[in-house]
Amino acid sequence: MKHSLDNSVRPARSRALPLHLGTWPAFAVAAWGVLFAVPSFVWALGGTFGAQSTVAPSLMKLAQDRVTWFLAVLWVTGFLKLFGALVGIGLTHRRGTWTSRLMVLCGGGAAVLLVWHGCLFVVHGVLVEAGALAVPPDLAGLTCWYLYLWGPWFIVGGLAFAAATTHYVRRHDGRREMRRYGSVGVLGALLLSLASTLAGIG
Repeated sequence: MKHSLDNSVRPARSRALPLHLGTWPAFAVAAWGVLFAVPSFVWALGGTFGAQSTVAPSLMKLAQDRVTWFLAVLWVTGFLKLFGALVGIGLTHRRGTWTSRLMVLCGGGAAVLLVWHGCLFVVHGVLVEAGALAVPPDLAGLTCWYLYLWGPWFIVGGLAFAAATTHYVRRHDGRREMRRYGSVGVLGALLLSLASTLAGIG
């Protein structure tokens, strides 16, 4: 009798454990989004904590001068980061068809955009540190921040989105359809990243 009860309990535990371990990237995405949104809102409200030494002086001046369009950008980016956190929360459990499509589309796109952006920061920083690329004197002190902080931070966020989205697709009933939406998000983000880089925006 005891042996049969043990057998009935063990499979339930084995099913629950992978679900718990597999959802940690989605929770990491949520935490990453919330933490990243804080500086945007602080700077939009007039605070300069952390900005004077880690952000380009031209952007710092726009924030200090309370330039309307730049403040609007800060608010929008802050809410976009919170939306990313919501996507992370949504990826922790199976959702409806349309919600799943949206989350997988956004998750795939965010992964590419963040990794691309972070890699640009890292590559630029490495080139500057190696002496292969020159920067204005007022930006020289920022190189290390973009190389060791902002670049890796973007990359970590992108990898978390990639892991969370991949895990969600794998345990979804309509895997083939979800892969299509994820591929659309990845391709769209890749084209946008290439276009912005060629235009000198990225």
